[in-house]
Amino acid sequence: MNKIQAIVAGLVLAATGAAWAQATPAGLWRTIDDESGKEKSLVRIVEKDGIFTAKVEKIADPAKAAEVCDKCSDERKGQPIVGMTILRNVKADAQDKELWDGGDILDPKNGKVYKVRLKPIEAGKKLEVRGYIGAPLFGRTQTWIRVE
Repeated sequence: MNKIQAIVAGLVLAATGAAWAQATPAGLWRTIDDESGKEKSLVRIVEKDGIFTAKVEKIADPAKAAEVCDKCSDERKGQPIVGMTILRNVKADAQDKELWDGGDILDPKNGKVYKVRLKPIEAGKKLEVRGYIGAPLFGRTQTWIRVE
């Protein structure tokens, strides 16, 4: 392999790795309100030891930035929504490499906790977030937009 071929091969591998990295749920995401279609918040999903969690980093509406989760029924009750962990214990699906599931997601608006399934779409530029009770068939999907 000559020098140019080695450089091209290295660039292809680097590009493939970058594309794969973007196809995970990890990153900063813009959430969109289902009813108004406007930006609701920024949520950062992080991975540690194969487990994904997410915290609210910012609420778009300054009037709601100091809100607490009054309707939460667990340890998050009365806690500020900004900085709150809303996604917990999500892992890569063993059968489907395009899905992350097994954890739960909190809707701070109503205080309810749902099972969750995450699926990066459009080469990781968007994230389908499906919250459900029982089976994924009985739920609702939001599409989050990658910020970084």
